[in-house]
Amino acid sequence: MKIHMNDETADFIINDLQADQGDKIRFFVRLGGCSTAQEGFSLGITKDTPKHPAASLKLQEHEFFIEEEDEWFFDQNDLKVKIQNGEIDYDYIESKS
Repeated sequence: MKIHMNDETADFIINDLQADQGDKIRFFVRLGGCSTAQEGFSLGITKDTPKHPAASLKLQEHEFFIEEEDEWFFDQNDLKVKIQNGEIDYDYIESKS
């Protein structure tokens, strides 16, 4: 599993969370919301410390990560994060690894 994201998206998330330099940012599964990956669940974003990351990406002096405990949500797909119409948008794409 991999996280795909560009610098523009990373900047948007960093600013939205008011993250300080070096903060680590987690994508986590939460109950409720709307998702094309798993019905009844969605993704949230928070500043956190990695314990057992299943995937991580370093951009803009921050580490973006997904914990092993949330790996089931992605059903062996990669996560692509982008900004669309001023909102964070997620795509789940077939993993190439």
